[in-house]
Amino acid sequence: MRMRALLQRLTAPPAQHLRVLEPTPSTICFTVSTRELPATLPARLAQYIGVFLRTFAVLSATFVLLLKWRLTLPEKIPRLLARLLDPLNDWELLHAVEIWPWQYILPSACLVIYLALRRPYTEESLLILRNLGIQTSTSSPTYLQSATTRFLPSTSIQDIVIHEAFKGFEVRFYLGVVVKEEDKVVVVFPKMMPRREVLEVVWRGAKRGLWGTKEGRGNKGSKVDEKGTVKP
Repeated sequence: MRMRALLQRLTAPPAQHLRVLEPTPSTICFTVSTRELPATLPARLAQYIGVFLRTFAVLSATFVLLLKWRLTLPEKIPRLLARLLDPLNDWELLHAVEIWPWQYILPSACLVIYLALRRPYTEESLLILRNLGIQTSTSSPTYLQSATTRFLPSTSIQDIVIHEAFKGFEVRFYLGVVVKEEDKVVVVFPKMMPRREVLEVVWRGAKRGLWGTKEGRGNKGSKVDEKGTVKP
């Protein structure tokens, strides 16, 4: 039983957390994330330690590449650069790096840097701006990339719906925005695909924030099939 519970815990998808931020009555931001905000002091310390270890890994890998590059420099180099790198000549690490060829050091250092800069969580948000529109955002895989965003003006939004679709043998619910002159709905939270209970909270809040009513403006003549295609 313990082994089965352990396997279920390891194979289970990461928990999703919904955060609602409403700084003004006309602005609401819904964020679904697999990152749990640290609420206790040990959790905050663990977060800071993780950031420190990631930074240390990137700096260490970059430093090893610098040492290896130092060994390949020609004898005649600029004086300023020579003064900066000459203190490294007496380091034992420099001699250790000299033994390993580039075909081992470069891929290993790049792998360490990539893993350290890879974002350990997924985060998607829906920003509601009354009388202006909505903006969807999906976090990037790494910290060096910016989030993928899209803005939909309120004049082009017909309705916001919760629809169901089949993913394999499983029925999944998703939040979609029906946009004028587009055959398919714009799926909100496309990577996270939150539970229906979470989608209902976002759906009610989005309609209230965008149109000021629970029902919203809507287009009752539009229908959406299981593939997300809008039918008049």
